[in-house]
Amino acid sequence: MRILKNIVFLLVVGILNLNSVFAQEGWELGGFVGMSTYYGDLNPKFSFKRLGPSLGVLARKNFDGRLCFRVAASYANVGASDKKAKGEFERARNLSFSSNIFEASAVMEFNFQDFHSNTREDKPVAPYLLAGIGLLHFNPTAVYDGVRYNLRDMGTEGQARGEEYGLVSGAVILGGGVKIDMNPSLSWNIEISGRLSFTDYLDDVSGVYGDPNAIAGYHGDIAAALADRSVEIGERIGRVGRQRGDSKSNDSYVFLTVGLAYRFRPLSCPAY
Repeated sequence: MRILKNIVFLLVVGILNLNSVFAQEGWELGGFVGMSTYYGDLNPKFSFKRLGPSLGVLARKNFDGRLCFRVAASYANVGASDKKAKGEFERARNLSFSSNIFEASAVMEFNFQDFHSNTREDKPVAPYLLAGIGLLHFNPTAVYDGVRYNLRDMGTEGQARGEEYGLVSGAVILGGGVKIDMNPSLSWNIEISGRLSFTDYLDDVSGVYGDPNAIAGYHGDIAAALADRSVEIGERIGRVGRQRGDSKSNDSYVFLTVGLAYRFRPLSCPAY
């Protein structure tokens, strides 16, 4: 009970501190929703056949009308399937995945026109560019015989127990958009931004086919079946050492979002 009281106390103090911070001039709070798509071994042509949701919350500090600092927490779902591929090899490979991505990010924004600087030069519309870094947690899954499995735990490329890839990665974030004033306190934010991740396993595909006997020995028969799904639709193509993915490039994903931001403005006292 004492621990719970301490947690509640820290939350209250934190909320009070946030109120004092955001009450200062130049801060905005907001949220955004939109679509996400992924680029990698199961979508090498960057097609938009599989779009997932994306949403999040943000806090932005406007410095001088041109330069802004933003932090955000976001969620997205990405995925792809070889069944929709144009290449003969990819269709025969017959792999698929879906992954929830939870991301924390910090970026700098540059407005091409003064926006929310509290001067007469402020414009109602401002295109902008952004660049920053992100930290993401992902977990690729796939359905086999009606059951969804965590692919990382299956060691599908021959990873032994304890040698599976990590589910946390960094990313470089680049993008741009446009900000549109609704009134002195609210603005629309329309944005497209890409994440260049530091992992090649967003889709659980990177290197070559492993030994199915070794995979079964490490993780079980279902793991071996998930490693090579070509046999489900035709001839088995997963020979040991044959290319399964492209390990020379990491995976990436893109957000296309529309957001609403609330601008905190200092209260002015009436003159006497």
